Amino acid sequence: MATPTLLKKEEAGSADSPYITVTFRIRRFNPEVSDQAEWQDFQIEIDPKERVLDGLHKIKWNLDGTLTFRRSCAHGICGSDAMRINGKNRLACKTLIKDINPEKPITVEAIKGLTVMKDLVVDMEPFFQAYRDVMPFLVTKGNEPTRERLQSAEDRERFDDTTKCILCAACTSSCPVFWNDGQYFGPAAIVNAHRFIFDSRDEAGEQRLEILNDKDGVWRCRTTFNCTDACPRGIEVTKAIQEVKRALITRRF
Repeated sequence: MATPTLLKKEEAGSADSPYITVTFRIRRFNPEVSDQAEWQDFQIEIDPKERVLDGLHKIKWNLDGTLTFRRSCAHGICGSDAMRINGKNRLACKTLIKDINPEKPITVEAIKGLTVMKDLVVDMEPFFQAYRDVMPFLVTKGNEPTRERLQSAEDRERFDDTTKCILCAACTSSCPVFWNDGQYFGPAAIVNAHRFIFDSRDEAGEQRLEILNDKDGVWRCRTTFNCTDACPRGIEVTKAIQEVKRALITRRF
């Protein structure tokens, strides 16, 4: 198969041009065409200070409109464009071309552990079901308060790190336990449970801990640190999981 190529005429051949030729090697899958995925190469001219997402846009808009991927805000907040780039889970909107050795082909494929629907798009429903199962909302007794529920800065700091989660699934889909058993809650669900378990205003911590004490819960974690390495928000995911484990052990004493 010939490699589709996009060159910018005004920059090509210019000594002052910031543009370089980059090969994107994308794992394509279309269930309407074949039950097998295959790699396809695209060559584009791009400024190395641009992002992988910009490269995917160039390919989709100028070379192959059938290329399918998710993206929304393009600023690292929505978490829509998590994918495997050069074998590592990243957000395409936060990954600069210059930071991933553009002299070699940039490989792009769907995140692992979730069913691929088309190209870089996976079925996120199992991921979000695990998120819903841990009750990711504030639970309190009584009627609506007449004033805000106050919380000290120290109490807020206790779970500050895990409030940063954007549900991109980069951590969960980097977990080898999740790859082998999709029933495991996964790091993201545990992180979001942690956010409320340690919230001083919440009253359902025991209930969440019991949910995570299940055979598919927190004890399945093997502490490989893949999740922490993959998190685009810098959350100490493995640490949060260990704190939930510790809470399960110490609550009995």
